[in-house]
Amino acid sequence: MAVYTEVSEAEAAALLRGLGLGELRELRGCPGGIENTNYFVTTECNGQTLQRVLTLFERLSFEQLPFYLQLMRHLADRGIPVPAPAADARGNLVLRLKGKPAAVVDRLRGASELQPQPGHCAEVGAMLARMHLAGQDFELAQPNLRGLAWWQETVPVVLPHVQPAQAALLRAELAYQLHVAASPDYAALPRGPIHADLFRDNVMFEPGDGPPRLSGFFDFYFAGVDSWLFDLAVCLNDWCVDLPTGAHHAARATAFMDAYQAVRPLQVAERRLLPAMLRAGALRFWISRLWDWHLPREASLLKPHDPTHFERVLRQRVDHPFVLDRDTVTS
Repeated sequence: MAVYTEVSEAEAAALLRGLGLGELRELRGCPGGIENTNYFVTTECNGQTLQRVLTLFERLSFEQLPFYLQLMRHLADRGIPVPAPAADARGNLVLRLKGKPAAVVDRLRGASELQPQPGHCAEVGAMLARMHLAGQDFELAQPNLRGLAWWQETVPVVLPHVQPAQAALLRAELAYQLHVAASPDYAALPRGPIHADLFRDNVMFEPGDGPPRLSGFFDFYFAGVDSWLFDLAVCLNDWCVDLPTGAHHAARATAFMDAYQAVRPLQVAERRLLPAMLRAGALRFWISRLWDWHLPREASLLKPHDPTHFERVLRQRVDHPFVLDRDTVTS
C-alpha cells in the first residue's frame, strides 16, 4: 500500500462522483505494502458517511485486473466477507485514473490482529475453506503470477545480492520444488482461485470483548488459480509461526487446520504434500522480499519487508517438517 502515483483531491473527487459514491470528504495515502498505490477515501452520500479504498495498480495491467475484481465480486455475492468493487455506469469494475488501471472497493470494518491467538486462527481457517469452495464455480482463469514460473525467472535476478549459503539454499529449494511439481500427488491437488497472500495484515476482525469475529479478507491482487494447499500453506507460514524465529506454533496451527478441515477435509494427496507446500510458500515470499529489498522501486511511504524472516521460515520447514496426523498438526 505504498504511494507511487500521487492523486489530487480533485481527481479522486471526480472519479468517486462518476461512480455515484457521493462527495469526497477525505483522501489519505495508505502506508504499508509495496505493490500498488492505495488511498483511504471518505465520502458523503445521501447523508451517510462511507469508507472506501482507492487503488491504482502499478504492475497489473488492464487485461489482468478483471480476474481479481470479478473474483472479489463473485465471492462477495456468495457471502464471503471481501471488499466489493464499485462499477461505473457501464458496469466496468476496472477504472482508469492518471492513465493507470484503478478500482474503488469497500473498506472493511475492524482491524488486523498482528498477534493472533488460536481463536483468530480458527476463524481464518474456516473462512479460507469457505472461500475456496465458493470459488469453485468462478468462470475466469488466471495463473498464480507469483508461482513456480516466476520463481524460476526471479531467483537468478536475486542471486548476485545474497551470501553463498543463501544462494545454495535458494538453488536447492527451487530444484526441490520443480521435482515436487512433476509428481503425481502434485497433479492430483484440488485447485481453484486462491488468495495467495492472506497474511495477518490482510484480514480484519471486529473489535469487542468476546470471541474473535472475523470481518473480512482483503487485498486479492496476488490471487490466481493454483492449488488450495498452497494457499493454506501461505497462511500457516504467517498465522502459525513464531515471528522472531520462524518456528512452527503447534497450538495455532492445530486450531487453524481443525477449523479448515471442518469445512473442507484435505484429500490424501494434500496431506502428503503439506510439508512440501509449506516450503514452497516460504520460498515464494523469501524470493519476492529479496527482490523488493535489493531492487526497490521509488515510492512515497514505501516500507519494504525484511527478507530474512522468510529465510528463517524456510530453514525451519526444511529442518523441522511436520505432517498431519489425522486432524492434528504434529511436529
